[in-house]
Amino acid sequence: MDLETGHVTRQRGETGGDETRTGADFQHAVAFLHGQHLTPEEHITFAEQIGPIVEATRGTCGGTRTDLRRAVDAIRWVLHNGAKWREMPKELGSPTTCWRWYERWCGNGTWARITAALDLHYPVVVRPSFTMGGLGSGFAYDETDLRRIAGQGLQYSPTTEVLLEESILGWKEYELEVMRDHADNVVVVCSIENLDPMGVHTGDSITVAPALTLTDREYQRLRDIGIAVIREVGVDTGGCNIQFAVNPRDGRIIVIEMNPRVSRSSALASKATGFPIAKIAAKMAIGYTLDEVPNDITQETPASFEPTLDYVVVKVPRFAFEKFPAADDTLTTTMKSVGEAMAIGRNFTEALQKALRSTERKDSSFHWRGDRPSPAAARELLAIAKRPTDGRLLTVQQSMRGGLSVAEVHEVTGIDPWFLDQIELLNDLADSLERADRLGPDLLRLAKRHGFSDQQIGELRGIPEAVVRGVRHALGVRPVFKTVDTCAAEFAARTPYHYSSYDEETEVAPRERPAVLILGSGPNRIGQGVEIGRAHV
Repeated sequence: MDLETGHVTRQRGETGGDETRTGADFQHAVAFLHGQHLTPEEHITFAEQIGPIVEATRGTCGGTRTDLRRAVDAIRWVLHNGAKWREMPKELGSPTTCWRWYERWCGNGTWARITAALDLHYPVVVRPSFTMGGLGSGFAYDETDLRRIAGQGLQYSPTTEVLLEESILGWKEYELEVMRDHADNVVVVCSIENLDPMGVHTGDSITVAPALTLTDREYQRLRDIGIAVIREVGVDTGGCNIQFAVNPRDGRIIVIEMNPRVSRSSALASKATGFPIAKIAAKMAIGYTLDEVPNDITQETPASFEPTLDYVVVKVPRFAFEKFPAADDTLTTTMKSVGEAMAIGRNFTEALQKALRSTERKDSSFHWRGDRPSPAAARELLAIAKRPTDGRLLTVQQSMRGGLSVAEVHEVTGIDPWFLDQIELLNDLADSLERADRLGPDLLRLAKRHGFSDQQIGELRGIPEAVVRGVRHALGVRPVFKTVDTCAAEFAARTPYHYSSYDEETEVAPRERPAVLILGSGPNRIGQGVEIGRAHV
């Protein structure tokens, strides 16, 4: 090979058969390419020239000359048609596969110049292959970001690969926990919704189960897609986690990723529903079908009976940026949380406030201390909330306390209006508690049903927490315990677990035998061995 011109000369082996080249020749070709500033058309020409090397050294670099030919044809089509990869005719092959082969042969330093020619609109999502917790991923807003993020991603990826994807910043994010057995029975265990829009890793976002802002039609579409995905990927037995992005403007759905394994979200779904995903997945692996595995809680229904929730579960992440003062506290697609707390309530506001308190951090809960923020101060708070950080939701709550509307906050943060309306409801209820002449049983019970603690009520009334508790007990406003039974009380529960709420009646059956009560407090933290090992009720 002439490194001055890039021209490849042909040689024949002693037998006169196929061309022979060494792996060193391929490395020289790549080294030459890295030293040039080639246009996309020149890259194609070069790729065609090194075809003999690729064919002879396919054992070293992988693939065949046919694969390279397909990649070259695909890139030429995109360049000549001014179209995106996803619009490429199917007969040219998988766009991702073609790009991966081209990267492998032509070197990992070429993609930044190619992407501009392929008319990828910034921002783009950079996702390294086979990394955990979003390691090395991020949003690139320009070529400088692209080089930096993808350079890191290539180092983190065990296969030295990154995917460049269409940006879906601001879309709504959902997950489905799906299980399948060898007889092709499929159940959707749980749906989970992220409070934060796309752009924040799901492990760093407040999440809610079941999904609350989907219409039934939208949920059924996600369900159908999820079942099709687990079958197409080939998960013959066991569980998987499938993540979706939904465009709130037109309802367009994109499958973000599919994890063919039990994940952190699976642990959350198990606690949220009472459906032991890991245990049942193990039984699927040794040949049981879903209809052959009994439900441990009801001891009457099989595992093929999908769980039903008559309550709301909220998970809040726990961060420790105070231990790493030099770290960037902006929440991105790379996971940064060190733990999480889960709470259950009869409605979203109750579960949310309980979960925020369970993180065991000072000022982690909503508050109404001090004067109401002025309009100018509220807008300053909203500007701060535009950047996703730990405590962002509290900033949102304070900005709305200052008079900003749901529409204004949604426009800046991308948080779904329904969730913002629930925060506005809490602010309104706090105003009622503060202005009321006295703490009557109806108002007190309403506040407790929306998750207000005795301490929060005391701060609003200007009285000690102990006094609030004494008044509450005197008025007979005490919690009852409801049941997590997988079936919303459709069947009798033999071994359920419970959560507290200020509802009408308790669901704990009276018993005469001695019992052991297990109480959990505080968030689960990384390093504890069991993800979300207990629910905080």
